[in-house]
Amino acid sequence: MVATDRISAFDVVLPTGIPDKGSILNQLSLYWFSATRHIQPNHVVTADVSDYPASLSSWKAELNRRSMLVKRVRPIPFECVVRGYLYGGGWTEYQSSGQVSGIALPPGLRQAQKLPEPLFTPSTKEDRGHDVPVSEKFMSDKLGWDVAGRLKEISLALYRHGSREAESKGIIIADTKFEFGMDGDQLLVIDELMTPDSSRFWPLQGYEPGRPQPSFDKQFVRDYLATLDWDKTPPGPVLPTNVVAGTHQRYCDVFRTLTGRRDL
Repeated sequence: MVATDRISAFDVVLPTGIPDKGSILNQLSLYWFSATRHIQPNHVVTADVSDYPASLSSWKAELNRRSMLVKRVRPIPFECVVRGYLYGGGWTEYQSSGQVSGIALPPGLRQAQKLPEPLFTPSTKEDRGHDVPVSEKFMSDKLGWDVAGRLKEISLALYRHGSREAESKGIIIADTKFEFGMDGDQLLVIDELMTPDSSRFWPLQGYEPGRPQPSFDKQFVRDYLATLDWDKTPPGPVLPTNVVAGTHQRYCDVFRTLTGRRDL
């Protein structure tokens, strides 16, 4: 798997890349894959390019830091979203129905408020177009209650572990998504893990519910795109240099804060 510097928003790949993005996402995913292996095995074989197949030897420089050798698995066609805070699409749904993905919540909650318990709110994994939020029952009907229940259990455990660690370092993981695949009969965590592309990261310092939060993730890009007359279908708009630079800085900041490393 190779992580590029391309970035997507609203399920559309934008024409403008973010410098170092692929390296940051790959290295941060590897950090979390290592830190959560005791919770659930993952698909990583190695990220040491010297251990890659000989056929890739001429590409070591390009693959270094932005790739990992993984097991080939059968992907499960759902994204396992966990929400610890009421924000984004969850906040929009709550305002209109008092629910998030069919889960009733107490009245009077505010934007960005911490939820009484993290919510498991899966969505479909579409090859084209936008992913669609679904209920646990919908996912269970497709996968079976045993598999769906296990996905929920693992997702919540991963989120709680990551959330505790991140908060100890001054970062709130407001929500994130996990992906899984089957290696024979074994369930593995796959794709990326708790990165700025798959999560909402907020600074703990200054956090206050009832308003939008500053972020260390691609919400900065989404916020810019929301100011445009764009219908969220391809082709995506070109990002200006200040948005590119601001996104790059946010990705660097969250990587260094979470891992304690200065290199990218």
